[in-house]
Amino acid sequence: MEIFFEFLDTTGFALMTWGNAAMLLIGLIFISLAIIKDYEPLLLLPIGFGMLIGNIPTITGMPLGVYDEGSVLSLFYLGVSQGIFPPLIFLGIGAMTDFSTMLSNPKLILLGAAAQLGIFLTLLGALALGFGAKEAAAIGIIGGADGPTAIFLASQLAPHLLGAIAIAAYSYMALVPVIQPPIMRLLTTREERLIHMQPPRLVTRREKIIFPIMAFLICTLIAPGSIVLIGMLFLGNLLKESTVTERLANTARTAMIDVVTILLGFSVGASTEAEVFLTRQSMQIFGLGALSFAVATACGVLFAKFMNLFLKQKLNPLIGAAGVSAVPDSARVVQMVGQKEDPHNFLLMHAMAPNVAGVIGSAIAAGVLWSVLMK
Repeated sequence: MEIFFEFLDTTGFALMTWGNAAMLLIGLIFISLAIIKDYEPLLLLPIGFGMLIGNIPTITGMPLGVYDEGSVLSLFYLGVSQGIFPPLIFLGIGAMTDFSTMLSNPKLILLGAAAQLGIFLTLLGALALGFGAKEAAAIGIIGGADGPTAIFLASQLAPHLLGAIAIAAYSYMALVPVIQPPIMRLLTTREERLIHMQPPRLVTRREKIIFPIMAFLICTLIAPGSIVLIGMLFLGNLLKESTVTERLANTARTAMIDVVTILLGFSVGASTEAEVFLTRQSMQIFGLGALSFAVATACGVLFAKFMNLFLKQKLNPLIGAAGVSAVPDSARVVQMVGQKEDPHNFLLMHAMAPNVAGVIGSAIAAGVLWSVLMK
């Protein structure tokens, strides 16, 4: 009986805290949203299950958790903490991305840039709450709605906030269909939502090949800190557009990105151990993340309306919301909101232009912040 009672003391039931129970519940909610609501299931499901694993209580000294040196989970987590996974994700994104719409209508790049204002406004908000400059920069990048970029910058500037920032970034990316539509409707009139846009021009193969090379040189000369993310993004795109490395491009956009997505989501979820994650700072980061996402969406829509003051061929302001770089979900939301007003209005192709521009913009913003704050 003594051995039996000693065994009971080692079970997760006996070691469970209210914090562990709360995080287990959140993990189950993430899994439910992924399966029932289909909210970014490729991310929320592994993150949610990682939360379950990370919050099963274990005996002190047993190397099982993410933060236990030498454990299997800690080795997985090196890909997050050392910034290895985000560039690999960018390689896959580049191999999947078609920049044709953006190249056919370059002024839409401005919408992707405008949405990045959410990053810098959130940075100011984080400073006002007492976060240090590096911490504020890492938190602000959540406004770009780009999970890999947020993880990469946090791993370099504020590794102690990495778990909270990663969960906040991916949570709000998954909730794009919930957060963005009310803001889009609030800031636009029905007449604006009904605007039809001209079909994009045909982009040549030569343009598609030259673009990733020239864009890489220009972006990284402006912000050298973005070399890793921008470099992998445009390498992946060049693999795709050159048409001579189709096997490599196919691997990057299928098997490789799938494996990295599983490991990234699972590792991020497992890092949310209650004693590390449930802090005042984490709650502030979640609040700032929601604010930054809303501000980024609003900035994109309002800037599209501003551009219409000078354009003969008007833009549908809804596409400005796609300037946040939650690819391709924010572009799909633009299509969904537009078609609720007019089922024959097809905005997805146009929305992809500011959407992919937002990916580039958030990576450049991260590079700028890293370069400035590492001095």
